[in-house]
Amino acid sequence: MELANNWKDYSVIATGDGYKLENWQGVVLLRPDPQVIWPSSIDMQSYKGLNAKYVRSETGGGKWQTYKDMPSEWVISYGELKFLIKPMGFKHTGLFPEQAVNWDKMSALIKSANRPINVLNLFAYTGGATVACLKAGASVCHVDASKGMVERAGENCRLSGVKDAGVRFIIDDCLKFVKREIRRGKKYDAIIMDPPSFGRGPNGETWKIENELFNLVKTCTEVLSDNPLFFLINSYTTGLQPQVIKNILTLNMKNFSGKIDAYEVGLPTGEGIALPCGCSGLWTAN
Repeated sequence: MELANNWKDYSVIATGDGYKLENWQGVVLLRPDPQVIWPSSIDMQSYKGLNAKYVRSETGGGKWQTYKDMPSEWVISYGELKFLIKPMGFKHTGLFPEQAVNWDKMSALIKSANRPINVLNLFAYTGGATVACLKAGASVCHVDASKGMVERAGENCRLSGVKDAGVRFIIDDCLKFVKREIRRGKKYDAIIMDPPSFGRGPNGETWKIENELFNLVKTCTEVLSDNPLFFLINSYTTGLQPQVIKNILTLNMKNFSGKIDAYEVGLPTGEGIALPCGCSGLWTAN
């Protein structure tokens, strides 16, 4: 497992009983986590300084219960990167801190490439990877179907000082966009994707990662340049193992010379254990 252990503005204080207690730059949140199936070593509900807890509803969804005044939104930093944090529905805050593992990897690859790198970021959410790649010197096409998330990504780019650094924001279905880019002859030196486990399109289309991921990756290889730098797949889906992601990349990238690394990503916790947060597969050129 590779841990995002370079954070200064974020930490996991404790875990247990299906929850994780987090410190987001002084704002303490208690959120559900499906991986946490062990008992808590502390009473997280009574933790001094707890600002809010996300409580699931028996009928689906949930809501935030506030215990202590906190801002409606605030900014945290990861090195030179800055992100807007805002508690939202479905327990989200607008950022997945464990992805700092991949931000660091991609930044290093871009900086060492010594050439212009054009990145396609699919299911790009609020732009953590977009900001990291822009800051490293790449240009980025950021694609997500949610207008609200794309707007948040634009704000993160502004906060990090890269809003004019060669970013193109696209609000669209990712697969449909890639197919249009193929017809247009557009090419990219790097591809990032973080697809959801399950979703529905605007016309009722159903997305299941286990059914759709292989063909999506296969289609994306058609927009890779003749000299690609990397292809990163991330999945928060608990049922997918790193080897599954590695197999998908191996089968689809066989016409490109490179190597593949697959790994769990996680966060260190206050108990001295690692909290698993999904897995990633990274193809890099030789």
